[in-house]
Amino acid sequence: MKEHISREDAFTLLKQYNKDTFHIQHALTVEGTMKWYAKELGYSEDEEFWGIVGLLHDIDFELYPEQHCIKAPELLRAAGVGEDIIHAVCSHGYDLTVDVKPEHQMEKVLYAVDELTGLIGAAALMRPSKSVQDMEVKSVKKKYKSANFAAGCSREVIEKGADMLGWELSDLIQKTIYAMRSCEAQVQEALKQEQ
Repeated sequence: MKEHISREDAFTLLKQYNKDTFHIQHALTVEGTMKWYAKELGYSEDEEFWGIVGLLHDIDFELYPEQHCIKAPELLRAAGVGEDIIHAVCSHGYDLTVDVKPEHQMEKVLYAVDELTGLIGAAALMRPSKSVQDMEVKSVKKKYKSANFAAGCSREVIEKGADMLGWELSDLIQKTIYAMRSCEAQVQEALKQEQ
């Protein structure tokens, strides 16, 4: 895989279409999570690429929520982003808004962790620490079972993602907690710089 856009240009592009701090934070969290998974799964040489896909995955969501993953190719192509990144970005909307199936392991990871990072992040905010550093799988699973908690985070998508990867749900949650721990401080620092 080759990267077609620098990380700096990708972040600038993200901010062109996303102004809400929540969306910026989610993009940065998924970027860091994807980079952790790249290293964890033996794709260290593609770590930056995985991160850029994570950073840009929701590029169209803030302005075009009804066309999520449908508008993204147009926005990304206009910026000169390569088709491999476009395919990966669109694949996380598989069976929801688009028919672009996650094929590469990186795409399956993105599909699985996008919603899960949101749920884990929401669970962390309920803790006294407001952090994932002391988050445990059992705490996430307890919140996960409550349909009203982080209701916008699709359990069906998370479970389908775990199945695509051939992992147990608990393993996916544990790995994603580790991934989010690895980038939490960096995400907070980046958000401060944006204010």
